[in-house]
Amino acid sequence: MNTQAVKLTDLTSAADAYRYFSHDQLWQLFDGDRDALNIAHECLDRHVDKGTAMTIVRDGVAHQSLTFRELSEWSARFANWLERQGIGPGDRIAVMLEPSLAFYTAIFGAMKAGAVAVPLFTLFGPDGLRSRVDDCEPKLLLANDETIEVAKQVAPITTRLADKALFDELANFSAAYTPRTRANDLALLQYTSGTTRERPAAIPHTHRAVVTVALAALYGLGIRPGDRYFCPSSPAWGHGMWHGTISPLALGVPSGTYAGRFNIDTLLSALSQLSITNLAAASTIYRMMRNAPKARQLRYVINKLSFTGEPMDSATAEFVAEFFGTPACSMYGTTETGVIIVNFPGATDFAVRPGALGKPMPGVELEVHDNDGNPVSTDTTAQIMLKRRGEWFATKDLGRIDADGYFHHAGRADDVIISAGWTMSAAEIEDVLLRHPQVVECAVIGVPDEIRGHVVKAFIITNTARGETAADTLDDDLAESLKAFTRERLSRHEYPREVVFVSELPKTPAGKINRRILREQEQSRREAASFTSTTESLD
Repeated sequence: MNTQAVKLTDLTSAADAYRYFSHDQLWQLFDGDRDALNIAHECLDRHVDKGTAMTIVRDGVAHQSLTFRELSEWSARFANWLERQGIGPGDRIAVMLEPSLAFYTAIFGAMKAGAVAVPLFTLFGPDGLRSRVDDCEPKLLLANDETIEVAKQVAPITTRLADKALFDELANFSAAYTPRTRANDLALLQYTSGTTRERPAAIPHTHRAVVTVALAALYGLGIRPGDRYFCPSSPAWGHGMWHGTISPLALGVPSGTYAGRFNIDTLLSALSQLSITNLAAASTIYRMMRNAPKARQLRYVINKLSFTGEPMDSATAEFVAEFFGTPACSMYGTTETGVIIVNFPGATDFAVRPGALGKPMPGVELEVHDNDGNPVSTDTTAQIMLKRRGEWFATKDLGRIDADGYFHHAGRADDVIISAGWTMSAAEIEDVLLRHPQVVECAVIGVPDEIRGHVVKAFIITNTARGETAADTLDDDLAESLKAFTRERLSRHEYPREVVFVSELPKTPAGKINRRILREQEQSRREAASFTSTTESLD
């Protein structure tokens, strides 16, 4: 095959991906170049003849479809409107909207005009919104009927309701706009999730990021022309914006998304009705499918599946592979690094290894290093490191490489639990607990212990009703069962010595269990208990 004639979107095998990949080949997928580039043009303007761009699914209402042409023209009107408002290159435009015509008009219109789009989660309260607004200082904040009251509490920002009146105003502007941005101009600020104790970080993305994220689209999501693709993650967060919106649209592939309060039955119906062939979702979504009776009442044509954000427990992975007839492919990366380890969904020559993250993406160099910065031997757990511009960069995740070159995840560096000298992985213990027939969800953290330094504490959501009269006995019996279940499958020391049953677990807006909040809550509980004990002793 003539390397110069290769188009990366025409290749479907992992072997060809490694053989023919080059950054020059990647750039050939775009109109822009290393100097002049614009995300909105690459995602919308050059695809105006391709029909549907986005399909929005919402519980209880008909699906809404938006075409590439509609989004191109409305975003152009918005760009022209921004210039009339005196808003220009580098100015921040905050968008606190659900997926909708207004959301995409504003996000792409801002980037088209050279302004910086800032998607914001619609469920933020005043404090959560204020921390981000104080950080990015937007010239304009767009809200809807559900978010306008919260937005108005954050002064002195200009807030505009994204309603019919705004669109009537936009209709007076030209539906044509020629972007003038450079590839390295800032295009979008994406906030990571945070807590009230730690300011969430804004990750800056330039227009060049549309080229970088195409790697994830090709090899992590397996997106190819002809796919009917769906990603239910909110575009207020990285997965929903980059992998649910920009990745597919940049390749001219339509995408589906979810708006409003999430309902697993609604999603399942949409996957069936829309004949979705390629699904990307958080592990939590697949776990919900596994426990949803409706999943077995519908027919699907899905042939590519991917997940990211957190490891998938083995029981859910087995369900997915059996139910859909194809394995769920891990796509690993961080907000700072982007996607770096993939499983090539749709590639018949790549064996997806259960429990493994996959292998490095074409063009990516990875190793596992000890605390002194030295590469470790096969199957040794240490820090996953990325080589960038000649230097090694810590991903802050632990992992190992097996003899066949597959990377395996061992949790965040701060999710390692050291007890009596033993090093344990929270993710590994959770994986075993989720195999217990009565466990629906769980999270594991390390808590202080006078003798062992730390012990494992598990927070469990079960599928059994807990009556008030015998709750204590039921809990004690199940707790002991879970301890034995884990100990027998891992090792005599690697099991939760403390087990509590809860009705819900704290999660990030992207659906990942937030162990950091559990640790903070546990610390607060112990401090309160210590204070009470001290007070009682003084009495």
